[in-house]
Amino acid sequence: MALTLDTYRLLGRSGLRVSPLALGAATFGTEWGWGAERDEARKLFDHYVERGGNFIDTATTYTNGSSERLLGEFTRDSRDSLVLATKYTTLRRPGDPNSGGAHRKSLVGSVEASLRQLNTDYIDLLYLHVWDFTTPVEEILRGMDDLVRQGKILYVAISNAPAWQVSRMQTIADLRGWSPLVALEIEYNLIERTGERDLIPMAREMGLGVIPYSPLAGGVLTGKYSRADLTASGVASDDGTRKRFNVALGTVTERNLAIAEVVREVAMELGRTPAQVGLAWTLQNPDVTAPIIGARTPAQLEDDLGALEVDFTAAQLARLDESSAIELGFPHHMLASDHIRNVTAGDLKLETRR
Repeated sequence: MALTLDTYRLLGRSGLRVSPLALGAATFGTEWGWGAERDEARKLFDHYVERGGNFIDTATTYTNGSSERLLGEFTRDSRDSLVLATKYTTLRRPGDPNSGGAHRKSLVGSVEASLRQLNTDYIDLLYLHVWDFTTPVEEILRGMDDLVRQGKILYVAISNAPAWQVSRMQTIADLRGWSPLVALEIEYNLIERTGERDLIPMAREMGLGVIPYSPLAGGVLTGKYSRADLTASGVASDDGTRKRFNVALGTVTERNLAIAEVVREVAMELGRTPAQVGLAWTLQNPDVTAPIIGARTPAQLEDDLGALEVDFTAAQLARLDESSAIELGFPHHMLASDHIRNVTAGDLKLETRR
């Protein structure tokens, strides 16, 4: 069944309603060498909101703060009807070690900076952006809960952290009556599916809505790369794209190009674009709340929104799944084996969850 941006979903264990596609604002501003100038960014924002979208994702340091500042301008007349998500932990002032990290000083300073840049009194959803392997979880959770009690943030969430730490944090928050995590932002797409091993099952059990970023694998799933890029010593980036960046990261591989080819084939069968097929695949996962789409032009945004209308056949979904399947590894394969089922349940017919 086709979705629309105003087919709102609950975010994790909260009562907060969000659109099934979030608008990523990391493309608002050109300070990073790619992105949208102010007028283009305004068109992206207006188009998303006019279609019923209410979920916008940014971070205090995206495009050196321009992302939040532009959103502060754009949301002036519609702030209360939108869900603004931002993040903390990335370094805000080079040379100042306490302007980044997960600790309380970084948390409070980052939130105050975001409130100023967003021109708002409160942040709907605050993510811990990157796990720092240093700050005690009690310090993080208590700091977040203090800001919730002050009304500066409404909900808390986490991104880019090990599953065991997230589950530990959620348990501590529950036991101590602190604000629980309601969302988990991870990289998740047909190329990067390792979150299916532990992160996504953990999110399901712990009540976190999964918010995939880079659902098109940095553009690899759109078909913009070819095997010529596998050996290219340099790829032109003066068109404002992240092409050279993705090649340097090693995202362009034989395996990934083969997956992109299957995406292209399915797109041709459906009369859709590869980007729409790649996005629509993430929406098939019941644990996914809202993939983040990052467009640079209104045409790209309109194309991405077409993913809401994609309807796969069972055979097409199977081809996409098989082309990108990963090994779940230990203990998942062992626990799913017939032998283990026999020794734990015998002949009993038990209903099991995914």
